[in-house]
Amino acid sequence: MSPQYVGRFAPSPTGPLHFGSLLAAVGSYLEARVRQGRWLLRIEDVDRPRTVAGAEHAILATLERFGFEWDGPVWRQSARDAVYGEALERLRRDGRVFDCGCTRREIADSAVGRDGAPRYPGTCRNGLPPGRAARTVRLRTEPGAVLCFEDRVLGRICEDVFSDVGDFILRRADGLFAYQLAVVVDDAASGVTDVVRGADLVDSTCRQLWLQRCLGLPAPSYAHLPVGTNAAGTKLSKQTFAPPLDDDRPGPALHAALAFLGQAPPAELAGWPPATIWAWAAANWRLSAVPKTRAVVVPDEFQENPA
Repeated sequence: MSPQYVGRFAPSPTGPLHFGSLLAAVGSYLEARVRQGRWLLRIEDVDRPRTVAGAEHAILATLERFGFEWDGPVWRQSARDAVYGEALERLRRDGRVFDCGCTRREIADSAVGRDGAPRYPGTCRNGLPPGRAARTVRLRTEPGAVLCFEDRVLGRICEDVFSDVGDFILRRADGLFAYQLAVVVDDAASGVTDVVRGADLVDSTCRQLWLQRCLGLPAPSYAHLPVGTNAAGTKLSKQTFAPPLDDDRPGPALHAALAFLGQAPPAELAGWPPATIWAWAAANWRLSAVPKTRAVVVPDEFQENPA
């Protein structure tokens, strides 16, 4: 018997939800509902310095006004440090991690990986150089470890994590756990079978597959939806002044999200209440109709709010 489908939506509380966030929420929610599965909600606040006061409350309120219904209690990464610490210690016992004394400035001079970020050159993987103190904890990668997965939107994707990324951080210099460790541990602990998220995270997937392998955890299925961009091709975010969703007008935004995701909703759908929109969307949702690209420009009204 196949396990029950379990999906999730995992926003960071760095500000209110915008149209780019809505795309991932809509896609993951509909895929879970159509597959008769569960849809979990996780607040990814492991990066405490970026958390904005009141943002979590605003996110939950917007999701409720838009008609989303999640299963079970909300998970919060800020409450799970002990669990992440246990996973890190297990990796240390297995010789999978090492302490690193390198600074960001030193690594910035390294070769660039496939995602455009500097690739860690391996300075400390055989021990800290004399006079160096540990700053971060890194996961070892291995030469020739090419990881592949079948993305349900983008197709087959492969990456040589050793050559393209190098040993990557699991615990930061400020003592906080890194996103890669938190998300892998949380997905496994909550039984997530399928991850539907934005294509801005596709370059993290093979790192997560490697970490899952090192921890002996199952790998979910992945589907990466195109991210919404402004006219200049920049991903919608708080930094690019993406306007927050209007809690009083969920219909037009849900209609626009369905259109962006290739579902061809009828024009009159924009004027319907959320419950009616969701009924239509669940009856017509096809992941195969989602554009097979990493980014698409969104309608003008969802792009920028310079004020």
